[in-house]
Amino acid sequence: MTVSPLATLVQDYAFHDTAYDETFSAPNTARPAYQELIDKLLELSSDELKFRQQASDATFLNDGITFTVYNDNKGTERTFPFDILPRIITADEWDTINRGLEQRIRAINLFLHDIYHEGRIFEDEIIPYDIIASAKHYRREMKGVSVPHKVYVSICGSDLVRLKDGSFAVLEDNLRVPSGVSYMLANRQITKNVFPRLFANYGVRPIDQYGQALLSTLQSLSPHHEDPTIVLLSPGVYNSAYYEHTYLARQMGIKLVEGRDLLVHDNVVYMRTTSGLQRVDVIYRRIDDDFLDALTFRPDSQLGVNGLFNAYRAGNVVLANAVGTGVADDKAVYAYIPKIIKYYLDEDPIIQNVETYLLHDEKQRQHVIENIDKLVVKAVGEAGGYGMLIGPHSTKAEQEDFIRAINAHPRNYIAQPTLSLSTAPCFIDENIEGRHIDLRPFILCGRDKCTIVPGGLTRVALKRGSLVVNSSQGGGSKDTWVLYE
Repeated sequence: MTVSPLATLVQDYAFHDTAYDETFSAPNTARPAYQELIDKLLELSSDELKFRQQASDATFLNDGITFTVYNDNKGTERTFPFDILPRIITADEWDTINRGLEQRIRAINLFLHDIYHEGRIFEDEIIPYDIIASAKHYRREMKGVSVPHKVYVSICGSDLVRLKDGSFAVLEDNLRVPSGVSYMLANRQITKNVFPRLFANYGVRPIDQYGQALLSTLQSLSPHHEDPTIVLLSPGVYNSAYYEHTYLARQMGIKLVEGRDLLVHDNVVYMRTTSGLQRVDVIYRRIDDDFLDALTFRPDSQLGVNGLFNAYRAGNVVLANAVGTGVADDKAVYAYIPKIIKYYLDEDPIIQNVETYLLHDEKQRQHVIENIDKLVVKAVGEAGGYGMLIGPHSTKAEQEDFIRAINAHPRNYIAQPTLSLSTAPCFIDENIEGRHIDLRPFILCGRDKCTIVPGGLTRVALKRGSLVVNSSQGGGSKDTWVLYE
């Protein structure tokens, strides 16, 4: 008789003493939200669980659900690693997440409007002007530019981590061209196939309305008419998130275009079609600011549209997200978000930040250098797990390299405690083992409301002991089940 893998898990699962375990409150004791899932999985044989994992992997391959890794000599294009054991979030937990993220995005939009217009936050000395002016993604070209409905960030993916006490904290905000939502949606479809009856009976809130919610958000931003022409602007097939670009365009029923498909005439953007030029009202752009317009930003860019920024500045086209939003996800600016929430909304943050050291401050810098083997150091303008040192897992030589870089350009780095991210059981190499995870919910902000579909992309650090969940660094994902009451 084949032993159930979950029977082995209950007996031998390596319960993490220093991290919050999503599934078990103590060794051999499942959390209430997981009990039904555990009971169901105990009915499965090891071979059956293996078969379902292989079937899900085959679906990812056959459907072309891929991502690109640029710095790996094993090849760039690969399927997105997926773990079939879902992560569960209760209704009360989700209510806190939903309220906290909506609060955060409202404050960030007010902040972005202020720094590009009146600058009250500088006058009131809440954040130093130098922090903003020196940010990599601050765009002086946006000074005084009116953004429709003052919505700078209409699509956001904030990364949440669960701390040892069970509370959530925001690790970082992704405000420029946040990615990953297509994997969230694909994970759900595959999980429904892997555990159809269990899923149907579990009371999981749906997420498949995301495509229409995104479309409605983009439509609400258009100042021109009720039936705006919306396109998704992609860098092209070689971009790491190209699968997502095609997926979302198809979900919304809009055209997927590249820079060569668009042109600007008299400060109006047009799309080339077989029947002639068609005016474009809203562009959901998946291209960074630098490459949007060679006449305004990088002159060597061939990805964007010449004259696009002039059309944007004239109010003849909407860009989602707005140019210059990246200043607010600078990791040094991130440290001020609790003060920003309090300043603009007169509210305390519902979800806290992770403690952050600002290295342009001499006292904080010295503390970090003396304790660099215990901390995580991050470059303020990088993403995807790049430009980062995890002190406890680093070598002396790596630490010394970072100390030199910090001393040369202290504004370019921040440091945070090494968090022991929450863990969840994963089916890996025919075994069930705990792995560290985070959560990226996706927030949509339109003319009149914010929408957060109940779920998110739970990212998994698949390497044993790793705290880095990014797909570019070997991470994977699992489905996220948000329950009804």
